[in-house]
Amino acid sequence: MRKYTRKAIATLTSLTAALVMVVVPAGAAVAGSDQISGVANWAAECDGLTSEFTLVLEGDLAGCWYTDTIETGKEMPSGVYLETGTETFVGCLTVDGEEKCGSFSTTYRFSSKFAASGEQIFGRCQHPIVAGSGTGDFEGATGRLDFKDNVETGEAAYRGHIALP
Repeated sequence: MRKYTRKAIATLTSLTAALVMVVVPAGAAVAGSDQISGVANWAAECDGLTSEFTLVLEGDLAGCWYTDTIETGKEMPSGVYLETGTETFVGCLTVDGEEKCGSFSTTYRFSSKFAASGEQIFGRCQHPIVAGSGTGDFEGATGRLDFKDNVETGEAAYRGHIALP
């Protein structure tokens, strides 16, 4: 069995990650899908409902984003925090002047880093749409949204793609 040094493993890991980014860029659109973007703002409630983390979305998606479950959460001594769970969007998608409304669920993977003082340095998350979770015009929807926290403004920019049948 061949032994690899930590440096060799780190180099291979970096090269593999770079190759994956070239071959399959993050947030790459799927054929037949609509590119979307906008901004999300934290809210105590949205349309009278609350969750652990509630967001109001503006832009191509307009509506409410609710955290349903936090399945895992792990804090590291370095200040890195990782979390997974499920979330639901209820609202409308506007593309080329046409509005489609309903809801869909996502799984999510959140990663962030915090300073020793507790201030967030960065945060981002990935939200693939759960197959078969859509209602209304989102029935049969597929796609993925990525959020990136703006620690200065407290907003989160989102972008991604959604394909409707």
